Amino acid sequence: MMLNEVMQQAVNDQINNELFAMYSYLSMSAYCEHKQFRGCARWMRLQSDEEKVHALRLYDFLINRQGRVKLRPIAEPQFDFASVPDVFQKAFEQEQHVTRQINSLYEMAFNEKAFAALVELEWFINEQVEEEKTARDIVYKFQLVKDDPAALLDLDRELGSRPGDAEVAAE
Repeated sequence: MMLNEVMQQAVNDQINNELFAMYSYLSMSAYCEHKQFRGCARWMRLQSDEEKVHALRLYDFLINRQGRVKLRPIAEPQFDFASVPDVFQKAFEQEQHVTRQINSLYEMAFNEKAFAALVELEWFINEQVEEEKTARDIVYKFQLVKDDPAALLDLDRELGSRPGDAEVAAE
């Protein structure tokens, strides 16, 4: 069964939101690279990859529901930050924003009686709980270590050890 036009537009909007998040994380990764925090850069790059997967999941859902995908320009992301800890604070705020977007989309799907969309969006709601927790935990660690060079290097190394999708699949 095809999604109605209102839901198609809303899902297209969320595809664009996820692609913006992807682009934003890639920009954060570039900033971390510039500051020589290679582990943080890797973490952000992997996060960017994850956001692309989210966008494609919605893309596939829309196609499977006989909808029309309408890709639009992606806004320019922030590229300058006060510090590497600020990058992670912005990432946390971005995840909170995406949670609000997903919640709004879920509410719309409920009101439009788009039951297949509700089921699909439940995955995103659960994913956002994990995304926010992870970002919040990292922000907290940066607050703990403050400007301690050795602790910052350890944290950078820890964040750089995040497995990518291929590494997770191999486990």
